[in-house]
Amino acid sequence: MADTISLASAMDTATTGDIWLFRGRKVNDRWVQVATNSPVNHVAMAVAIGDLPPLLWHTESAPSATDVWTGSRHAGVQLQRLDESVRVWSERWDQQPYVRQLSPAIGPEAEDELLRVINEYSGRRFPSAQGLAKRWLLGRARRSAFPDEIFCAELIATTYQRMGLLDQTKPPNWYDPGRFWSGDRILLGDGFSLSQETAVDVGVF
Repeated sequence: MADTISLASAMDTATTGDIWLFRGRKVNDRWVQVATNSPVNHVAMAVAIGDLPPLLWHTESAPSATDVWTGSRHAGVQLQRLDESVRVWSERWDQQPYVRQLSPAIGPEAEDELLRVINEYSGRRFPSAQGLAKRWLLGRARRSAFPDEIFCAELIATTYQRMGLLDQTKPPNWYDPGRFWSGDRILLGDGFSLSQETAVDVGVF
């Protein structure tokens, strides 16, 4: 694994499509890690467009930071300021963040598709524990789930597939957070790659 970097450095170098992973130590975090045989329990994606501050695209089971797309705080799918969201996950929920940088930079067509995905999925509910397990098990059987709810890895896989960054041989609900850890070597689109994980030190921001 690469050396630790500060949150400031991670923000300075943030590009759209960077993968953010979180490893927690609480009971629910451990449940996800054990159930999916994964070193992490949450995955999100950076969005860095134009002069906007870096943002984080993900879905949560409870309200935390402000959703910049709606201007409100709510559970479910949302777009938050990257620095604010990572601080919440690190300080309030005791999660260790990691970042994997995407290269090369995405083109305008992929960026336009990302904005369509954000508009389409923003506000969708995070499933209950039972619903999450059912969706993931359906995915393991290569069966898609109803789109009214969505969990974190499913959202990122959907976004990556729509942007042309990820193959579509598996449904989005096949993925879990650990699939985006380097050990699983997900199959990206031609020419794209993700760096190894770098731990992010929120305390030196």
